[in-house]
Amino acid sequence: MAVCGSRTSHIGHFVGNITARRLQCGLSMNCTVSYNKRGFEKVRKINMSLRNKGHPNNMLFQYFTTHVTKRWANPKSYIEIGSEGLHNLSPTCFSSGTASAPGVSSDNAKGEEQVANTAADSSEAKIPLKLNSGSFYLPHPAKAKTGGEDAHFMCTLTQAIGVADGVGGWADLGIDAGLYARELMSNSLAAIQEEPKGSIDLIRALDKAYVRTKAKGSSTACIVALTDEGLYAVNLGDSGFMLVRHGYATFKSPAQQHGFNFPYQLDCNNAGDSPSSAMVFKIAVAPGDVLIAGTDGLFDNLYDEDIKVVVLQSVEAGLGPQMTAQRIAELAQQRAMDTNKSSPFSDGAQEAGFEYHGGKLDDITVVVSYITNNENS
Repeated sequence: MAVCGSRTSHIGHFVGNITARRLQCGLSMNCTVSYNKRGFEKVRKINMSLRNKGHPNNMLFQYFTTHVTKRWANPKSYIEIGSEGLHNLSPTCFSSGTASAPGVSSDNAKGEEQVANTAADSSEAKIPLKLNSGSFYLPHPAKAKTGGEDAHFMCTLTQAIGVADGVGGWADLGIDAGLYARELMSNSLAAIQEEPKGSIDLIRALDKAYVRTKAKGSSTACIVALTDEGLYAVNLGDSGFMLVRHGYATFKSPAQQHGFNFPYQLDCNNAGDSPSSAMVFKIAVAPGDVLIAGTDGLFDNLYDEDIKVVVLQSVEAGLGPQMTAQRIAELAQQRAMDTNKSSPFSDGAQEAGFEYHGGKLDDITVVVSYITNNENS
């Protein structure tokens, strides 16, 4: 992300081809939702200029092909601290760093709860399910030395995944925002493991993680868990997730933004948004569904149709979730460097009144989970 914010001000930089990132987040989607509007009522956007200078030729391709992917494994936990490359889900845990769903409703005291009817067969929904997950992470080339500013976790014990996107604007203050995102995800994983079995509360877990995170910085957060009732998710900011079933995108989480390129975020100084502002989702799922979670480096550069096609082709080819995540990340990377093809980010910029074309170079995190029948897997 590009910028840092407070309750009274927000400085947004858009430099060159948007190598900078943003700090707070907003709402988009063709579904009826509501959310808590907290703070930032006097937000000032300073120096909001978009200069389309193009992307450095082949920079991301050269970076990807010359760096060795890193794997982290531990008998008790599996934690990624922002290293680039491929990641399989370990036997336990790992942490690192569109069509709208029909029948979406909201009724909540904490944040936003949306019950999405994705037309899963009721008999299938009762079958014990599990997540078979893999991830792929590519930091922005300019942030490779510090491991980038994204973080994520995967855990089979709790059947949960999470992604976070640190706000890059802290770099102007000499602070690596990736540290905050990684600590937030590590604390989120620990908090989820502390939840009572069978009665997980993701808002409570996110709140615990937020309170325990002491690094300087700020970050978005998206956590998804598979429960007996289906997917249970919380999302704050413009990271997010989508669900693909039988080749169709059946659900996608809306982004939360205070304004264009100004996402909701958790902040080390308690000056940002609260975990209670996160949107909460409960979604029925079935064996064969594919869950794709990612940071905005994914969703700013690929349309839902692009992601859906890669998932469908990967499943038909018999590829596992890790390779599917890699294919999606690579495509997002290619689009980020394309100055001619439209992207979700360029669409949003133009809708906000800015002249911008092409993709957006950024950290890219993709976590893919195949939802399988636990009894037969």
